[in-house]
Order: sequence, then C-alpha cells, then structure tokens
Amino acid sequence: MEWLTCIRKAIDYMEEHLEDNISAQDVADQVFMSSFFFQKGFSLMTGYGLSEYIRNRRLYRAALDLQKTDEKIIDIAFRYCYETPESFTKAFSRFHGVSPSQAREGAPIKAFLPLKIEISIHGGNEMDYKIKTMTGFKVIGFARVFDGETSYVEIPRFWDEIRENYANNVWKGNAPANAIEKAIVENNIGEYGVCVDDVGEGRFSYIVAGIYKGGEVPEGMTVYELPDFDWAIFDCFGPCPKALQDVNTKIWKEWLPGNPDFEFPGRVNIEWYGDGDPSASDYHCAIWIPVKKK
Repeated sequence: MEWLTCIRKAIDYMEEHLEDNISAQDVADQVFMSSFFFQKGFSLMTGYGLSEYIRNRRLYRAALDLQKTDEKIIDIAFRYCYETPESFTKAFSRFHGVSPSQAREGAPIKAFLPLKIEISIHGGNEMDYKIKTMTGFKVIGFARVFDGETSYVEIPRFWDEIRENYANNVWKGNAPANAIEKAIVENNIGEYGVCVDDVGEGRFSYIVAGIYKGGEVPEGMTVYELPDFDWAIFDCFGPCPKALQDVNTKIWKEWLPGNPDFEFPGRVNIEWYGDGDPSASDYHCAIWIPVKKK
C-alpha cells in the first residue's frame, strides 16, 4: 500500500474509533505495517506522535460535547477513554488551557481538526543511496526500550550514558580494564545503533552495538541476530545526531512515500557511525533500511 494512502487510511480509522480504546498497534494493523515503522513515519510526516494525535482529537471532541450537550463531565470523560474524571480534567486543562467546567460555561477552547494529508513530495527517489546485499549477522551491545515519540531526545542521552558508565576509557584508546570494556573493544561496540521493532505499541528496542565476533557476552549486554537483507544505505555528513536525524526525516518524508521500486520487509533499521569527531562538520555516518525489490 502506498505510504500516503496508509496515512490517510489510518486517519480515517482513528476518526471512526475515537470513542474506542484503540492502540497504536490497532491503527498500524489497518495498514498492514509494524507499529514501530508506522508510528515513526506518521510522526515524521505529520509532526504528531500517533498517541498525541489521538489524544488531541479526543480532547477537542470532548470540548465540543461539553459545549453542545448537558451530559455529565464524568460520562464524557469515560466516552473518550479516560479512566477517571481527574485524569480527564488534567489532560483537558493542559490541552485547552481551561477546565472542563470553564469550557462548558463558554470559555474558549483549542481547535484540533482532523489532518488532511495533501503533501507535495520533492526529491523523492532521487535521494542518493546504494543497495548492499548482506548475509545475516549478529550484533552485540547495550539495549534499552524507547518510545517512538521521545526517541530523538532519549537515544542521544542513552549514548551519553553508555559512554560515561562503560565506554569512555576504551573509546579514548586505553586498554580494557574489565570484561565489558574488553567486549566493547573486541566487537567495536559503538559502530552501530540498531532499532528493532520487537516491543509493540510504539515502543522499540535500541542497541548501541558492534558486529559480534564471538566470545563472552558480559552481563548487561545482549546479542541480536539479523537475517539476510538487501539494505538501502543513505550516507549522512555533518555533526551528529542532527545530520543523521535530518537524513532520517528526509527518508520518511521524501523517499518512502509511494516508492515505486521497493517494499520494506524488515522490522529493523541501522545507524552506522564512522570514526572521527561526531561534532565535526564533515563527520560521516549512515542509515540502513532493509528493502525488497518489487
């Protein structure tokens, strides 16, 4: 299914089910995509996280119900999937800037209308990339689960944490002093960042990783095996993580929508990090996306 068609179909589905307790997985299932990849694309294409979009639409509809009906606030809260009046009031006040009672009395509310997807694609399939066929391989590293809506902020912090707690000594070129540092050096951990859609509900595993060469897997590390894939590889140049995030956004906004050449079979994508200073203007990294020729 064409990517823009997926977005439109998902928006229609959400509109029809605002009063139902739908999940991100339910929405992704309607367009036959993994929750991780769909939520990532939806956020980059629209500027809203999937849960954020559903929440905002519900709160706007709830405000209209308050102004147009005499229904009890508690009944409206339950209709739009809030478990308690208190949680509804808190979310409503944060979004609209007024309480439900004030909205009922005529206070101004914040409008949030359904998205209309009318996107002009520029650059599209002319983005520079190369296709590389790789047999399956294993990576080893430090893994953590992230939410897709906050990952652009939280993943760089995870890297900083790994550097400070485990890798700073050997990443400076010093000899390893323990089993974890030995594994970091032997497997070049830090060369890759691997996103794996294995959690669901918009959450995914992220591994600060290297190619696993065998040997001891220290406590606190994990090994993940990738299958045979063809990879579309997009080079990024510039200070990290901004350069990488900018190219990632272009991939989802310009290259993936309606791509006539490839399908996307995997639930994983990879960030590759080169040597050198990540803050340098010519720093080289890359994004790998698994693809299958149509």
